[in-house]
Amino acid sequence: MAELTNCPTCGSIFVKSVFRDICEKCYKQEEKDYEKVYQFLKKRENRAATIPTIVGQTGVSEDLIHKFVRKGRLNVTHFPNLGYPCDKCGKIIQQGKLCADCSGELKTDLEIFQNEQKRSEELRARETRTYYSSKQK
Repeated sequence: MAELTNCPTCGSIFVKSVFRDICEKCYKQEEKDYEKVYQFLKKRENRAATIPTIVGQTGVSEDLIHKFVRKGRLNVTHFPNLGYPCDKCGKIIQQGKLCADCSGELKTDLEIFQNEQKRSEELRARETRTYYSSKQK
């Protein structure tokens, strides 16, 4: 179901859909900016450009370029120096939401948590004892 919301870019009210998270006016501007970036990167000598270089040459914001890469509109196999920040530490990555370091740290923390859970269950199982008494008649 469509939802009435404010555009995160300009603040105007629009109907949010599955395909667009910004209003029509901002969407058109975003498409123009995408075209600028793509035309710049399409030239052979610019394919290895870094994000600060692209920002300087096209005037498109760094956040918008990150959005294009994150959504797969700018393919990192064709443009190897592009990426977007890790959700946890901000290091530039090319796929997923977390860099290898943060992902490894998360896995380690999860393993520690699981081991502690297992240990506490074992302790609870040892503490639970059943005592039987014999009835004498």
